[in-house]
Amino acid sequence: MTAVLSVVFAVCAAISNAMGTVLQRRAALIVPRSQGFRIGLMWDLLRTPVWLFGILGVVFAAAFQGLALATGPLAVVQPIFVLELPAALMIGGMVFHRRMPTLAWIWVACLVGGLGLALGAAAPSGGSLQPGVGLWVLALASCGGAMVLLCLAALRRGVGGARAVCLGLAAAIGYALTAALMKSATDTLDHQGVAAFFTSWQTYGFAAVGVCALFLLENAMQAGPLVASQPALTLGDALVSLSLGVTLYNETVRTGWWLVPEIIGVLLVALGAIGLSRLQMRPQEGEHGKGRDQDPVPGSGASPSSGFGPDDGGPRGGAPARTAAPPKG
Repeated sequence: MTAVLSVVFAVCAAISNAMGTVLQRRAALIVPRSQGFRIGLMWDLLRTPVWLFGILGVVFAAAFQGLALATGPLAVVQPIFVLELPAALMIGGMVFHRRMPTLAWIWVACLVGGLGLALGAAAPSGGSLQPGVGLWVLALASCGGAMVLLCLAALRRGVGGARAVCLGLAAAIGYALTAALMKSATDTLDHQGVAAFFTSWQTYGFAAVGVCALFLLENAMQAGPLVASQPALTLGDALVSLSLGVTLYNETVRTGWWLVPEIIGVLLVALGAIGLSRLQMRPQEGEHGKGRDQDPVPGSGASPSSGFGPDDGGPRGGAPARTAAPPKG
């Protein structure tokens, strides 16, 4: 029963995060753009009401994620977050008055089917409640070092696809590490009570890493096209979370001939993620000429629909449009 609850909570978290992502994408089209990391970006976003509603969606997602991690393995919960991508595109289609083309449903089927196949074949299970200090040091050093290197690589590149990939992968690692720390903190809450939860370093650790991951995500939203950042975000979070689940919590996955369907499932997820991120969302029936979809957002120089198609890197002959990619976890 707990396994079923874990999956339900994870799906709810993915949908809540998708809603938050769409609203954050909307806000990213409004605030001024920058070439480098800009702390003022967060201040600009805080003054944007739609971004605050987006963060509310993220808060609900964090609550559902905590419940999922308290009732199920990290290696099961985090991969389910790849469902955030089709959910974000569907919700975004309604918000930005775009409809998903028929091909999109094929990509959704690939992603959902691949996720089900991979998780069914791997059947993650087991795990210890609290990793040892040595394992935490290894995980924090590895993930933190990788995030720093990816950020440095992003700073060496101008706005575009390469920068979006680096920032997207850095954010994915941050979200995976946040989930690992959150699982430890929720286990402490479940077994030792509220006082132990607020005195556990993992509680403050997942809050700090989560803020860093959010900052990287906001910069990734403006760095380049969705087709560049989304596969890194979607697959990076799932794969790093699986690795942390096995390394930190001693969760087990089936090997041997089960690796064949697992690999096929991962490839289907990758195919679906890339296919969805390359979508050219079409205006809904009756929306042509209404202006709401066609006019740029004031002060942005970009259409609200930016980030939903292969041209989201910017208008032809102009500066790249501000785009966003859905978060994981």
